[in-house]
Amino acid sequence: MSSHATPSARSARLLGFAVAGVVFALDQLVKWAVVSPLQLPRVEQIVILPIFNLTWAQNFGVSLGLFTAGSDAGRWALVAMTSAIALAVLVWMLRERHKGETFALGLVLGGALGNILDRLTYGYVVDYADLHFGAFRPFLIFNLADVAITFGVLIILARSFLSRDKRAHTLDTASPAAPET
Repeated sequence: MSSHATPSARSARLLGFAVAGVVFALDQLVKWAVVSPLQLPRVEQIVILPIFNLTWAQNFGVSLGLFTAGSDAGRWALVAMTSAIALAVLVWMLRERHKGETFALGLVLGGALGNILDRLTYGYVVDYADLHFGAFRPFLIFNLADVAITFGVLIILARSFLSRDKRAHTLDTASPAAPET
């Protein structure tokens, strides 16, 4: 990180760190509430709406339950892998100058840090959000950190596709017209 960053680059970084901090804090607050005051591990499920429950789940894997850690070595391998990804996101965020990208990267970083802390503290990630339509569940049980990561990645992808389309359109309109024959 250069000490000669422009005011807009510093502003973008601050936004990314603020978003990451808010996501991390909210994620940990909600997880604390479902574990302690609501005692979700003991009651296992609390119906909130006809389509939404708080349902206790321990996620020993990563996204979609992939790469499940069945041992302490697996747990620490997941901590190392997710920490490396979080570090890469942090470096990307420090290099980014656009607020849209740093906002999205902050979502990803805050969510990743929340889930990493769970894995360090409990050995698994605390999941509780259970969206369903009757017996149909479009998602596995998830948490606020997962939502932040998902939205952050979707924003990055959308901005990438939109900026590519915009660049292509700019290049098309800026190229000289072909001579007529």
